Amino acid sequence: MCILRLFVDNSQDARFLRMIRYVENFTSKVLAIALVFIIFIALIDLMRTLTLDIFFIEPRWTFSAPLLKIFGMFLNVLIALELMENITAYLRNHTIQLELVIVTALTAVARKIVIYDTKSEGDIAGLAIAVLALAISYWIIRQNRTSSN
Repeated sequence: MCILRLFVDNSQDARFLRMIRYVENFTSKVLAIALVFIIFIALIDLMRTLTLDIFFIEPRWTFSAPLLKIFGMFLNVLIALELMENITAYLRNHTIQLELVIVTALTAVARKIVIYDTKSEGDIAGLAIAVLALAISYWIIRQNRTSSN
């Protein structure tokens, strides 16, 4: 009976919510630190690929890697930076900013379209539907935000 009273007490709710907020903040900070490492590794991989292709592989000043692979690597870094922006926005405001999430998803789908191999058996219609749905979602959120201001 005493344990039940502890769960019902309002002060216990506030303490529990503070603990949850602490766990959320700690998790967000760990994710941010991990993402910094991922960004640096992706950037080093991109720079290594570009340096090897431009300076060391014959003929020089050409790309041995397909340009679509290089563009995909650029977009990987950009997506990671956008994910970092999502995490830092959460740490600043303690809310998930849906507009940023949708823009990140649009960038990820755009990356998939840019590196899409026409020889593969992938479904371009699915990617088109995803882009359309994300674009409509983004438009609705922007319209809602401008009408509320």
